[in-house]
Amino acid sequence: MEPCAYQFRPMTKADLPLIKRWLAMPHVVEWWGEPDEQFGLVSGDLDHPAMDQYIVHFDGRPFGYLQCYRLTDWNIGFGPQPEETRGIDQFIAEPDMVNRGHGSGFIRAFTTRLLADGTPRVVIDPDPKNTRAIRAYEKAGFRRDGLVETPDGTALLMIREA
Repeated sequence: MEPCAYQFRPMTKADLPLIKRWLAMPHVVEWWGEPDEQFGLVSGDLDHPAMDQYIVHFDGRPFGYLQCYRLTDWNIGFGPQPEETRGIDQFIAEPDMVNRGHGSGFIRAFTTRLLADGTPRVVIDPDPKNTRAIRAYEKAGFRRDGLVETPDGTALLMIREA
């Protein structure tokens, strides 16, 4: 995957129907959970100053969601991290885009830009049973740091640094 093929368009209120539809897709529900609850959280963060939300496009086609947050505002169980560390969460929504290398591709493109712009560290916390996501994060340059306890349960903390 060529990083330049991915675009990260800031999410707006006009995207909420798309996000609501995506969150209800079975392969998204599997790891994100109950769609209405998740929609409330995602839509509620739209104007939060420490949260950046994006619709991810590939060759102009929207296919995924990415949120990037200032970890100091949400550090719940990740332990001490450098100042200005960012956390990310994302999903590929369109089923025909899953298992084609796009996960590692767009995550690498996004985090490479963050690190180049001065962010010292990016963290992500997949469910330890989500082996497909963990492989994608490793391909995107993340390393396993260890298991952590979060309000959502046990997670695998993964780190990418400059």
